[in-house]
Amino acid sequence: PQQQTIREGVQMACQKRLPIARWVLGFLVLYGFAALSTAYAARPAGEIGKDWGKKEGQECVDCHASESPGLYWEWNNSAHGQAGVNCLDCHQAQEGDVDAYEHKEALISVIVTPKDCSRCHTTEFEEMDGSHHAKGGQILASLDNLLGEVVGGPEAVNAGCRQCHGSTIEIGENGQPTPGSWPNTGIGRINPDGSLGSCTACHGRHRFSRAQARTPDTCGKCHVGPDHPQIEVYNESKHGIIYRAKMDEMNLESDKWVAGIDYSATATCATCHMSAAPGEGKTHNVGERISWTLRPPISTKINLVRLENGDEFDVKEGGEIPKVGDEAKGSKVVEVLTWEDRRDKMMTVCFACHSEGTVLGHYEQFDGVVNLYNEKFAKPIAAIMAEAKERGYITKAPFDDKLEWVWWEIWHHEGRRARHGASMSGPDYTWWHGIYDVAKHTYFGFIPELKKVAMKKDGNEKFADEMLEKYFRPIDGHAWYFDGMSKEAIEKVRAGFEARYGKGALK
Repeated sequence: PQQQTIREGVQMACQKRLPIARWVLGFLVLYGFAALSTAYAARPAGEIGKDWGKKEGQECVDCHASESPGLYWEWNNSAHGQAGVNCLDCHQAQEGDVDAYEHKEALISVIVTPKDCSRCHTTEFEEMDGSHHAKGGQILASLDNLLGEVVGGPEAVNAGCRQCHGSTIEIGENGQPTPGSWPNTGIGRINPDGSLGSCTACHGRHRFSRAQARTPDTCGKCHVGPDHPQIEVYNESKHGIIYRAKMDEMNLESDKWVAGIDYSATATCATCHMSAAPGEGKTHNVGERISWTLRPPISTKINLVRLENGDEFDVKEGGEIPKVGDEAKGSKVVEVLTWEDRRDKMMTVCFACHSEGTVLGHYEQFDGVVNLYNEKFAKPIAAIMAEAKERGYITKAPFDDKLEWVWWEIWHHEGRRARHGASMSGPDYTWWHGIYDVAKHTYFGFIPELKKVAMKKDGNEKFADEMLEKYFRPIDGHAWYFDGMSKEAIEKVRAGFEARYGKGALK
């Protein structure tokens, strides 16, 4: 109901040309900040000394104070330490646990899993449990993993990919995790108790700091590099620039941390994807507010289906969306968020600090880049690749033809950079590291290699020419490639160049 009220209010403000800030202020006054009631962080449930704060745990604390003082001080300065939650509350194991072993006459486990944390932080666990983050360790069937394991090598995957995605933790005969699989704080770690994920992926041990989890650098540990450069995009965006200048105004230690209320200088990754705003509660499901998927070769808008068993899945735009109460994937549907609902959630956060013109304008520009990438490059190239495999010009096995590598980098690296750049207002990544590279490697990488493939099989380029005529020629954006730059376009550039540098400057 609060979400619907927000949406209707925004629409009313737009229709009546009212300043959105005035409407939001009125909403907050009218509802007495009731929308913020879900924004407060969870507290340990139960009774101190009984459910947590075990007396026996004091021996652990006393020992670690001298044996590992750095660990002790991090814990002591944490919210856990100050609330009396001690080592044994988190690390105590039960008889029969596969990862249990005896230490100083106590049965403990090295690994503290999300299921362990759920004893106090139930809501956070449930929000995270079915999310894409929690499934990050399930990458064995992916092309990324095949590329790493086979073309690279298992050791690189273990110390590289799995440190972000997570891995299956193996337990030795002594009840402790094996060195080959531990340490690992990957976001989708597969734990011995069957739970998925690692809370310490974002809340580093043993401080478990809210402030640290809210900083962009925490997300940047994994969301970095040629195929998902979110931290680089963020750093070049206005949000990132202001964050570095005004970090001391971000109130990162706030309990509730509501955008526009507890801070207003800028946004971090956590602001947009997780944290509360007027009209929107916090969530540990980082993908809930995402309306486009920017990962695959071709982007689609995505609807979210939540199940009674805690799992969830996406349905692409145009696909059949089950209704609440329907059976799906072995469980019952309890909630459906359309891509519009997901976008509304993100926009509600944006409206905490931005006007409707800024927010709607951003999404129009973002959608424009994704559609450009999809329609001009991704869809025609994907169609050509499918025909090339079907007609035997390349094999159906992955990564054994150069043409596949060129296409892989176009969509997996360059196309993602363009789409992520547009999503987070990073102009350099949208163009120079994005669409520019997509175009360059389409025209002067993919097409020449396509012609080589055709020549190798047939002794001529007929197949390549046929594919370009079928899939590229009908798209206006490719006209310059077939017919050359138009006279009008060249003269427009010449006029501007000469106005700046003098007549005859452009040769």
